[in-house]
Amino acid sequence: MTAAPHSDALTEKVSAQLTALTNSDLHQLRVQWRKLMRSEAPPHLTRGLVLRILAYKVQELAYGGLDRESARYLDRIAERLAAGDPNPVPPVPDPRRGRLRPGTLLEREHGGTLHRVSVIEEGFSWQGGTYQSLSEVARAITGTNWNGPRFFGLRDKESPAHKGPRRLRLAADGRGSVSAEAGL
Repeated sequence: MTAAPHSDALTEKVSAQLTALTNSDLHQLRVQWRKLMRSEAPPHLTRGLVLRILAYKVQELAYGGLDRESARYLDRIAERLAAGDPNPVPPVPDPRRGRLRPGTLLEREHGGTLHRVSVIEEGFSWQGGTYQSLSEVARAITGTNWNGPRFFGLRDKESPAHKGPRRLRLAADGRGSVSAEAGL
């Protein structure tokens, strides 16, 4: 999850809640558990564990929870543990995987026009403009909100609305190019 700027008032409120939790005994923590979790705290949990779970919950409610990718990663670990896998922790996904390198040229036909988008250090270049995301480019092309990677055919799932050729050209450091075409 990307950290967003938060107000000083919110940060002070969360800090005060965390301090109050830290100064609470186990009975008081269980009362707070019922308020925040809307259930009874498991009786086998120690004060330290109840405190940590409540502290996480307070921060989650104030700032937001895990992003989808992190939640899926933790779900995979839980599934493997439940299946008795002796090594339940899958490799941590490489954050660079899936990123397009500068020099990559994306092509998408839309409305009878072939649109070429270049991946640059600053983001994406299309018709002389610079955009921070492929979704911004797709919005500029179509006039409506689109998932940019899906619009350019970079995602597995395709909507029936995405008909027409999609091409991805990867520049190989000026030594030629590799072309791939899909979705005809």
